[in-house]
Amino acid sequence: MKVLLILGHPLKDSFCATLAKKYMEGAKEKGHKTESLYLSDLKFNPILEKAYEEDQPLEPDLKKAQELIKWADHIVLAYPIWWANFPALLKGFFDRTFLPGFAFKFTGGGKWKKLLKGKTARLLITMDSPPLLQILYFRNPSVKAMKATIGFCGIKQKNSYFGSVRYSDEKKKKKWLKKAFRMGRSV
Repeated sequence: MKVLLILGHPLKDSFCATLAKKYMEGAKEKGHKTESLYLSDLKFNPILEKAYEEDQPLEPDLKKAQELIKWADHIVLAYPIWWANFPALLKGFFDRTFLPGFAFKFTGGGKWKKLLKGKTARLLITMDSPPLLQILYFRNPSVKAMKATIGFCGIKQKNSYFGSVRYSDEKKKKKWLKKAFRMGRSV
């Protein structure tokens, strides 16, 4: 299987990034081919300047990202929860990359073709609050937005929550890292 990591956290030394790397280590150990995209390394304008009224040329990094997304069978999306949702960098990446003709195609009559159908995704979501607060009180906006985005394009997702990161001890973090490794092995 071909596994692509998309790190939506701007810091490559964050716990979120470490969790994602452990997942990918598990996938590699199992024999899967892996690639990684660290969004903070990409050079692109995250704003869809002309909405969908005009084409906005893709920067080379976004063209490469689209190639990797097409290549992948399974996508790992690792991101933190900030203000109850994923970071703006990840939203901008989706706005610029998951475009008509690449991720979906409108076919008329309110219907569309899902051009990324058959792919799966695992969301690795870190947060400083307890996951139940995010799920029950805030009603899980990042997961809903992700489903509306990648699900619209045909990608089936599974969600994994890790929190409260800020108030967890090293023992808890090690347990989460082992869990991420096992998830990567079981792709």
